[in-house]
Formats: sequence, C-alpha cells, structure tokens
Amino acid sequence: MRDLFDDMKKSVDRFFGTPVFKLYRRKDPTTSHEAAQAVDTTKLERIVYEAIQSFPEGCISDEVLEALPDYRYSSITPRYKALLEKGFIEITGTKEGRSGRNQRVMKAK
Repeated sequence: MRDLFDDMKKSVDRFFGTPVFKLYRRKDPTTSHEAAQAVDTTKLERIVYEAIQSFPEGCISDEVLEALPDYRYSSITPRYKALLEKGFIEITGTKEGRSGRNQRVMKAK
C-alpha cells in the first residue's frame, strides 16, 4: 500500500517544479546560478498550492504568507506565477491587503 502512495506522490510531483534555467538570467552572477540549483521548486510549488487550496473562496498573498510562517516571502511569492501558468490556480479578483494596496485573489482550480 505504501508503494501505491509513493507512486501517486511521484505522479503529482511531476506537475510541480520549475526548470532551473528559468530561475536566473544568463548574465546573473555565479551565486544566482548556484542558488537556482539549490531551490526545490517542486516542493515549494506544492506547498504554496496546498496553502491556496485551503482557502475555498480564494486568498491573497498576505493570507498565503500567514499560512506558511516558516517560509520566506522570497520563497513563496515566485511560485504564484508558475502555478498560474500551469493552470493550477486562477485570479478571481482583487482584495485590499495589509499594506492598503490591492492584491490579486488566487483560487485553486
């Protein structure tokens, strides 16, 4: 039974993740290239998707960041674009954030 769940996890994980070459620009310093290699985008995209999914009516970035206090802003916010481009989430409107500025409302599909 455990093998079945491990296989299911691998199947789902193949949809998450961003190719390393998309995480840096060609002329970026070596440290940026090294950092891009070290980021586990598969894990981060899955975590962010699950956080967004936990808000049935949709959520803004402030709410996702509150739901994931152990992760840095810079690790979470880049995942929105990848999830949107892959069709995992949609933008359903805007809502005022803590700063007083509008943020996009994201909803899991």
